Amino acid sequence: MLHKEMEDALNKQVNAELWSAYLYRSMACDMDNKNFPGIANWFKVQASEEVTHAEKIMDFISSVDGKVRLEPIAEVRQEWKSPTDAFENTLVHEKEVTSLIEKLMDKAFELKDYPTINMLQWFIDEQVEEEETPRNLLAALKLIEGDKAAMYLFDKKLGKRNDD
Repeated sequence: MLHKEMEDALNKQVNAELWSAYLYRSMACDMDNKNFPGIANWFKVQASEEVTHAEKIMDFISSVDGKVRLEPIAEVRQEWKSPTDAFENTLVHEKEVTSLIEKLMDKAFELKDYPTINMLQWFIDEQVEEEETPRNLLAALKLIEGDKAAMYLFDKKLGKRNDD
């Protein structure tokens, strides 16, 4: 049986994951509007990944006889100055998500909730990649800054990202 305090915290994380999906979908729309279809694709795939994260937590809550509660999603930002600005915001956001996951893990340890600890370990590992990827993309963007041909190739490369 899932402890009520843990259930509440996990439901809050479901909302955070869905908010992340909403944020990345907004970034995708903005990048499309700025004629960066490849970068828009990258953010669309990222949004789908965040929905998958939310579903993983919802499935877990249900599997331990908890109750999933979906709350309203808060409004997200609509525009970014540039792809660099969007990826800088992505990295900041993913660091915040890492902090949220770590707090969930702390709570699970406090409650000696071993099934939740086991489930959250996947998220702890996943957040390493979630921070590393935008950090690497930002490094690439800084290298090609001002080079339109390189930016075209960067955009084209990100257009190849898929849901695998």
